[in-house]
Amino acid sequence: MPGGGAPTASRAGGVLAATCLSTLVVNANTSAVTILLPAISADTGTDVTTLQWAVTGYSLVGAACIITSGSLGDVFGRKRVFQLGLLLFVASCILIALSTSGAGVIVGRLIQGAAGSTILACGLSLLSVANEGEAQLRAVSLWGAAAAVGAAAGPLLGGVLVELTGWQGLFWIDAGVAVVCMVMTYATVAESRDPNRSHSIDYAGTVLIALTLAPLILAMSRGSAWGWASVATLGCLALSVASAFAFVAVERRVSVPLLDLALLRNRVLVGSTIAILIGAGTINALMYLVSLYFQNPDALGFSPLQAGLATLPATAGLVAIAPFVPKLAARIGGRQLVAVGFLLSGAGFALVGLVDPDWRYGRFLLPLVAVAVGMGLSNGPASSASTACVPENQVGSASGVSNMARYVGASVATALAATIYGTVIADRTAQGLPASDAMASGLGAASWVMAGISFAGFLAAFLMGRRYREAQGTLGDAAAAAAAHTHTLPTTASGTVTGTATETSPV
Repeated sequence: MPGGGAPTASRAGGVLAATCLSTLVVNANTSAVTILLPAISADTGTDVTTLQWAVTGYSLVGAACIITSGSLGDVFGRKRVFQLGLLLFVASCILIALSTSGAGVIVGRLIQGAAGSTILACGLSLLSVANEGEAQLRAVSLWGAAAAVGAAAGPLLGGVLVELTGWQGLFWIDAGVAVVCMVMTYATVAESRDPNRSHSIDYAGTVLIALTLAPLILAMSRGSAWGWASVATLGCLALSVASAFAFVAVERRVSVPLLDLALLRNRVLVGSTIAILIGAGTINALMYLVSLYFQNPDALGFSPLQAGLATLPATAGLVAIAPFVPKLAARIGGRQLVAVGFLLSGAGFALVGLVDPDWRYGRFLLPLVAVAVGMGLSNGPASSASTACVPENQVGSASGVSNMARYVGASVATALAATIYGTVIADRTAQGLPASDAMASGLGAASWVMAGISFAGFLAAFLMGRRYREAQGTLGDAAAAAAAHTHTLPTTASGTVTGTATETSPV
């Protein structure tokens, strides 16, 4: 749980309502956007390859800001920073809804990445300090359930709104909900800070995270057009590598680092973080790919509403499997369940890799369910292990590492999938293949890469080792498992590791 301060005098019910509603709308917005991309493309005249920055840019900024925003809340006031996040979210929604160009949408989504990560980080902190004991566990569990429901319902909600209001409707409604959250927060939430925390904020680390990811994603997105050995591509990669080294150097010197490099000696945390990165990356890549393929007239030709319904087995499957995950992990072992989950997800992606232009939706149903169930099996135990393998005073830092990894995975894997998909389609079209064949080839190639990455997650499960405590399988643990593909929440295993239960040998 976030540290600092005694429970406030806030009306806990109001805090719960404001934070749960805000996390629901943020996660629904995030997952809905991929469904909107074809409609935004048609309306603005911007190709979907460029519009992938509306997805990857959001995650890129979120990765840079998720830990820093929590630190800002601890120092300057959680309510104040939470309100600032909501205000930025409203502004970004209005900017996107009024945009007549793809550039405006992308800029709005970059702002939204900072806003969303701030709302999630500070909202959970506010909720934690407003409650004690069992009430705190219940409140955080409800917050996790709201996050899971929002993420699962987002694509369907996006599809419905495109049909009824146009793609702009999602952002107008989200802006209105965020304003309601601001009013609720003003009326019911008391200010809180962490009086014991240093006022030092690692702004340099935040900038360097962005400078590491942005050139890398730009190189992956434009490398095919520029040439993979071109000065532009190699320059982007060099800047990314240099920024990564600079980030490590900065983290070694600042008093309160964005990433405590000592945590990287914890083999369990490293393994679970890699698993979280891979899981978040591949599921976001899948949603991007199938949203475009399902709606393309040369593929399935679905409407946005039909596409939202068609992706429901993948999004809802993650939530549906969650109640069973903690008890399964306690019975057979968390790392074993992570390994099984990635094998199942990899198999699902491999099945999609066999796609043929003649496939109808029924052929996609089993692979989508396989990926969803696999992700559900791996996400929960990996997230739980990331906070169970450290002492209580490091739980916040460990959850910050895994949450950053989630954003990094989403941005990089989606960019990679978009690049492969677009490049293969262009190559096959240039070879004279029909559009339907080119589309299927692009989806198949990207899916095979995601299958390979998923199978790499199987290896990450063994890197995790055995030295951490499994969650007990309570209702709160189930909520944490359901929310694990969006945010890391502590479980009944968190902060209970002592002595030899924490593995700190070099990786």
